[in-house]
Amino acid sequence: MLVASEFLLDELTSHLEALLINEHSYWLHLRFVDIYHRIFQNEELQELQKWVNDIVAKHPDEIFDSENFTSLPEIALTSIIKRDDLQMDEGIIWDNIIRWGIAQNSDLPSNPEDWTRENFLTLKTTLQNCLPYIRFFQMSNDDIVDKVKPYKKILDKTLWDDIFKRFLAPRRRVSSMILPPRKIFNPILPSRITDQFPSTVINEFHAAEIAAWVDNRTDTYSVANNPYEFKSLLRGTKDGFTPATFWNLCNKKADTVVVMKVKGTGEILGGYNPTKWDKSINNWKSCNDSFIFSLKTRTVRTSTISRVQNPSFAVGNHPNYGPCFGGGRDLALYGEFDQSNENYCRPSPTYEKPIRNNTGGSSSFCVEEYEVFQLRTKERLV
Repeated sequence: MLVASEFLLDELTSHLEALLINEHSYWLHLRFVDIYHRIFQNEELQELQKWVNDIVAKHPDEIFDSENFTSLPEIALTSIIKRDDLQMDEGIIWDNIIRWGIAQNSDLPSNPEDWTRENFLTLKTTLQNCLPYIRFFQMSNDDIVDKVKPYKKILDKTLWDDIFKRFLAPRRRVSSMILPPRKIFNPILPSRITDQFPSTVINEFHAAEIAAWVDNRTDTYSVANNPYEFKSLLRGTKDGFTPATFWNLCNKKADTVVVMKVKGTGEILGGYNPTKWDKSINNWKSCNDSFIFSLKTRTVRTSTISRVQNPSFAVGNHPNYGPCFGGGRDLALYGEFDQSNENYCRPSPTYEKPIRNNTGGSSSFCVEEYEVFQLRTKERLV
C-alpha cells in the first residue's frame, strides 16, 4: 500500500486502505505503533489516517501500552498528547511521557532520587516539546505528589511554584497557562459490527481471536469475519458468582467460552469447552478440543493459548465448583468467586503450558467479573 501511495496510484491505495480497515482491523491493532509510525504525516493515506487517529484518541493505550511505544518519534508523540480529545487520565499520560523520555536516554539511573542536576537537565531537554501539552492543573493532588514532584526539576521553577500553589490553594491565581481539561467520554472501538458486543470483560477483537483458536487457525479472524455469535449465558455481576448459579444457567450447554477478569490485576483468563457441561457426572469429562487462555490487556503484552494434552481430565463437572478445566485445577472457580481467594490457575500435565505468571508463588485469585458465552455459527447470506 505504501508503494502504491508512493507512485500516486490513488485508486489502488484507496482499495487497499478499505481492505485493511474492513477485513484486517485486528492485524492493524496488533501492529498499531508500527502502522502509526509509518503512515504519520502521509497525506496519501487519508482513510487509514482517519481510522488510526480515531483509535489514538479513543484508545491511546493501543499506543502507550505497546512494547514499541518508546520508539515513536517525538513529533508523533506530541501530536498525540496535544489532543483535547485524548481519552486518558492525565496522570497516566505523564507516566508515559516520563517513560518515553527516559527510554531516549538509557544512561539515566533507574531511581530519580539518585539523579544529578545534569540527569534532570537531560530529561528536561528531551521532553521540552512534550511538557507544554501536559494538563498539570487538571491532575489529582495524589498525582502531583506521587508522580510529578519526583521530577519537578525538569519543570520551569515558575510552573512548579504555580502547580504547588494551586495544590495548596485551588482558588489562587497563577501566572502559568492553564490548559483546558481533556474532553473525556465513554468510547467504543470503531467497528464494522453494528450491534454492541455483549461483554464487559472482552471486546470483539478478543472474540475474533478466540474464534480462530476454536477453528484451529494459525491466523486470526477479522472482527467482521468472525463466524461465531457469542450468546451471553451468564454474567457474574448480574446473575451471581456461585457454583449454583453457574450450573443453573449453563448445565447441558455445549460450545461455551468462559472468561473472567482477575481482581486487582485486570488479567483476563478463560477457557473453551466444546462438550456439554453436566453436573450429574460429578467427575472429569474427556475432551480433545478444549483449551484455556489468557488475553492481551494493558498489562499483559500478548495472548496465550494452552491446548489440552491429557484429554481424560480436560473438563471438570463438579457441582461444588463452577467452570473447571484440568486435573490440577489449571483454571477453576470455587466458592464465591468474587469474594473468596479460592479460584485457581496453576499448571498441570492436563494442558500444554501456564497461561498466567503466578507472582509471589500464589496460584489463587479473586474474580472481579466473569461471563459465560455459548458459541453459535452465524447465519450467512447466500
